[in-house]
Amino acid sequence: MTDKETLLNRIDYAAFYRSQGIRFVGQPDAEGNTKAHCPFHDDRTPSLSIQLKSPGLYHCFGCEHQGDVLTFVQVIDGVSFPEALMKLTDFAGLTNGRPTPQPARPVDSHKPLEAELEPIQQIDAWVEALLQDENWFRDLSDCYGLSRETVVRHMLGFDGKYFTIPLPGTKQGSRMAVKRHRRGQVPKARNPAGVPVQLYGVETLRDAPNGSLVIITGGELKRLLLVQMGFLAVSGTGGEGTFLPEWIEHFRGFNVAIIYDVDEAGQAGARKVAERLLPAAQSVRIVYLPLSDAEDSKDVTDWVKAGHTAEELRQLIEETEAQERPDGPTVSVLETAFSPISLKELLDILGRTIKKDEANKLITFLCELSAYTEDAQFNIINNAPSSSGKSYIPTEVSALFPAEDVLAIGYCSPTAFFHDVGQYVKEVRGYVVDLSRKILIFLDQPHTLLLQHLRPLLSHDKKELLLKITDKSQKAGLRTKNVLLRGFPAVIFCTSNLKIDEQEATRSLLLSPETHQEKIREAIHQRADKEADAETYHAWLESDASRQRLKARIAAIKAAGITHIKIPDVHLVKERFFLDRATLKPRHMRDIGRVMSLVKAWALLNLWHRNRTGSVIEANREDIEEAFRLWDQVAKSQELNLPPYLYDFFHEVLLPLYLSKGSGLTRQEILQGHYRLYSRFMPDFQLRQQVLPMLEAAGLIVQEADPQDRRRMLVVPVSGNSESSGGVGGDSLVGTSDIVS
Repeated sequence: MTDKETLLNRIDYAAFYRSQGIRFVGQPDAEGNTKAHCPFHDDRTPSLSIQLKSPGLYHCFGCEHQGDVLTFVQVIDGVSFPEALMKLTDFAGLTNGRPTPQPARPVDSHKPLEAELEPIQQIDAWVEALLQDENWFRDLSDCYGLSRETVVRHMLGFDGKYFTIPLPGTKQGSRMAVKRHRRGQVPKARNPAGVPVQLYGVETLRDAPNGSLVIITGGELKRLLLVQMGFLAVSGTGGEGTFLPEWIEHFRGFNVAIIYDVDEAGQAGARKVAERLLPAAQSVRIVYLPLSDAEDSKDVTDWVKAGHTAEELRQLIEETEAQERPDGPTVSVLETAFSPISLKELLDILGRTIKKDEANKLITFLCELSAYTEDAQFNIINNAPSSSGKSYIPTEVSALFPAEDVLAIGYCSPTAFFHDVGQYVKEVRGYVVDLSRKILIFLDQPHTLLLQHLRPLLSHDKKELLLKITDKSQKAGLRTKNVLLRGFPAVIFCTSNLKIDEQEATRSLLLSPETHQEKIREAIHQRADKEADAETYHAWLESDASRQRLKARIAAIKAAGITHIKIPDVHLVKERFFLDRATLKPRHMRDIGRVMSLVKAWALLNLWHRNRTGSVIEANREDIEEAFRLWDQVAKSQELNLPPYLYDFFHEVLLPLYLSKGSGLTRQEILQGHYRLYSRFMPDFQLRQQVLPMLEAAGLIVQEADPQDRRRMLVVPVSGNSESSGGVGGDSLVGTSDIVS
């Protein structure tokens, strides 16, 4: 076999890493270092640094995975050191009869690999194949000690070459990623392409009581063996060298036992995990199994196959001394990483890609963040004319959130929505659509019938709803199907229809993007820079440290599993809300709920600095002040049930025209005034059918017959309209300085 030093000096590192699907960003520096998207976690930013010279060192600043090119092959392919050495020897052309090096895959450096997902029907077929073939099942049982019951419960299968292990955290509708593993194969294990590293079994921790024993082991089949023995166990799919920071919060309050391989690499990985978990877990133990480190005597599977029992393992864990905690108060590693963030700091980060629109982008961000609670979500309708950027803000904000939590949907019917988003479940004889902790963005106004189906969820009336739809695709004609809607998502509608149905308006905050000249000018500059050199623009954006910290913060909030947010100082919310509202109206019952949602969302953003009991945190007075500072920016239009665009239209176009003329306005005069101010035409039908009816319903105008021509209607602002009597003073929205002052 070729010696290691000779091999490492012969490898073309750029060609090799590209052949493994690594996406380089930008050009290497003078030292041969370059950036790339890390394959070991969900890395939408280039956080992996690679040295394109011997020995091909790499280090991810996101998940902290590091090593040389041999380590990379061992982890990616799940092979031993000799197997990794052989693969690289073949690639470098140092053996006779070597296989042709795998050609580099053409990769868009800004587009993540498409996730390799398998249909559930195919996974079921692999399960059936494994259960029916005694030789394959005996191989699984002999090598890994797993029973038929474990195979069925965890949907293990065999695809003809590898044992298949579905990863529940990757499930998208009726498809799921599958990891493959089998001793004796080369490579021994294969991770699904385009799928970030997973914490396998994490869903079992959510309902486990504080103080429970949790075992972290290095491998999916080892984890299943421990579960089969009656233990609560998890494992990372990236190997023993990978443990993501956002996983830490899952172990808060648990007694953790780390049982990795007894070799040097396994014990180094165990020490790394223990160091990270000590501040969060109730206790952490590194359990060293009394094994020889031989090929068949190095991990928990070998230990169990040697005849040891669950009771012996439990006793070994109890006899292992817990790791010492660091000096000082016990805080989570994540708490030290995320300091409190202010409204101004958040504005600065969002302003990298969204110019102006301060109130809009802040509220949109908090709306999407509210998805990570059980019942504090709120909804938004982004309403404005076409080409004004109404869908840009929510989609740009959603780029900060984990991609698997965002559903961006164009126009669709109820049947299409439920088929695409839902999963068919035999027990309910229909589709289950689980929208828990999801961000749902409708890029266009959805079908009216779909809106009707979603209304109870938007109102948070009931967390599970059973609906019936008709499927016209059935051969026998129309067929009724059940749809079980589950969970409360954060929902954002984007629509150019300025006439909003009352039932949707009362369930959502109404927002509109700004359209003034300064905002348009800055947006044009940004678009020109982006289009001139997209690669440089994205590299600049993804290298922004503040933006990356915000992404990490969001991932940690998601991992924290917060269910409820209390507001102990609710009397302050009431006092502030009543302060400017001498006359109360029925819609104020709706508005107070929106204010409370803003308070809770802001508390969630700074959860590490709030009182916390288990999965419940408490908002403080600062959260209340920040929420009202935001609410004040949009309160006037919300009071009138108007999108801000129409509220501004009334004050900037219609009212000045009326005051200048001194009498009722014709529609033609209003359209001309609109063009003079905004430099774009408004169709006459839009003014007649959408704008004027909304303003009239808000009590801002009346339409009267022209005394000179009774066939023509004149528009007249109402003196002492409902705006002034509603207790909301002033004629325009508060400026940006009021948000950040």
